[in-house]
Amino acid sequence: MLNEQEKLQLITQIVLDINEVKDIDLLLERILTSVRKVFNADAGSIYLLKDRDTLEFSYTQNDTLRERLGTGKKLIYNTFTIPVNDDSIAGYVANHNETVGISDVYTLDDATPYAFDSSFDELSDYRTRSMLTVPMTNQRGDVLGVMQVINARDDDGSPVPFASSDKGLIRHFATSAALAVERARMTRDIILRMISMAELRDPKETGAHVNRVGAYSVEIYEEWSRRRGLSPEEVTLQKDTLRMAAMLHDVGKVAISDLILKKPARLNMDEYEIIKSHTYLGARLFKDINSDFDEIAAEVALNHHEKWNGTGYPGYINPFTEAPLPGYADTDGYPRPKRDEEIPLFGRIVAVADVYDALCSRRSYKEPWDEGRILEEMHQSSGSHFDPEVVEAFFGCLDMLKSIAQRYPDEE
Repeated sequence: MLNEQEKLQLITQIVLDINEVKDIDLLLERILTSVRKVFNADAGSIYLLKDRDTLEFSYTQNDTLRERLGTGKKLIYNTFTIPVNDDSIAGYVANHNETVGISDVYTLDDATPYAFDSSFDELSDYRTRSMLTVPMTNQRGDVLGVMQVINARDDDGSPVPFASSDKGLIRHFATSAALAVERARMTRDIILRMISMAELRDPKETGAHVNRVGAYSVEIYEEWSRRRGLSPEEVTLQKDTLRMAAMLHDVGKVAISDLILKKPARLNMDEYEIIKSHTYLGARLFKDINSDFDEIAAEVALNHHEKWNGTGYPGYINPFTEAPLPGYADTDGYPRPKRDEEIPLFGRIVAVADVYDALCSRRSYKEPWDEGRILEEMHQSSGSHFDPEVVEAFFGCLDMLKSIAQRYPDEE
């Protein structure tokens, strides 16, 4: 176990690291992983304030439960809300802006102003003991959420109470984490405002849809990388950018006429050619490449309709002149479609995520497909529409994709 000075030094380094993460979902993952490392905690959760009176269970980790799942598997969880009041520990902490440390949650007496809900322990066969719960506050002192770490461990891995000095240290960490959360929420809001412009043109481009496609893409990429033996450090560097870029895959539709996007009947050939232009029109939005995000967002927008067998679009096109790239015109003078690994990896991944979500979703022209039909279609499209290795990764993380769908439901 680390001493107090070592914990403070680690917190200082971690604060610098988390400030580099821009996507809110990936930030919560990084925050919880980091804080558990500092305090050697087996498990933890983050609740974010949904409104003034409600906390939303937003992210959780549990090493004991994850190890039961086997190598490469992630803990699946559902989101839920709790009131900001004294009925629960997290609600009490948010309500009073107070840090609470508990040596054993099962020994709370009747005089304690909050209560521990043991239902999760009973359902999962887990034993919560020590707990440290802290408000996440911004520079104005406003509570943005609650961070909770569970079951500190000694050097042998046995559960022990948190050290008395940990209260002050975790409060320091939580304040820095809250500032990063506030910035990441602002970034997400900006992206969703861009999406809302596309939604005004194309009702399919909803916030829920793009959040699902972004989250699916990250899970598929992680599984693909694990099967390829890529280092976790390399994957971590890419996930943040992929998540945001995947959300903007169809942003080029803002330039397409409503007469085409909202046409209730099948498009004719000329209209279909126009709708295909949203790929390179989207890539144009990121023409000034000033960051990895600009580069990958342009890559995803341009390539997410390419097909593994070379029958997709728009192919080897210059997004600005709409002419084929030199040496890549077909016999009719059109840009040759990309095929196989000519298609950038993130374009291949977002293609799978986007089609899967479309099949699962209700549209004006169709009902959601049943699961068996969806999975058969994804399987049959391997090697034609989709990269076979990406499809294998898709099936390898399917349970996690289903949980993501529940986290971002369509509005009724």
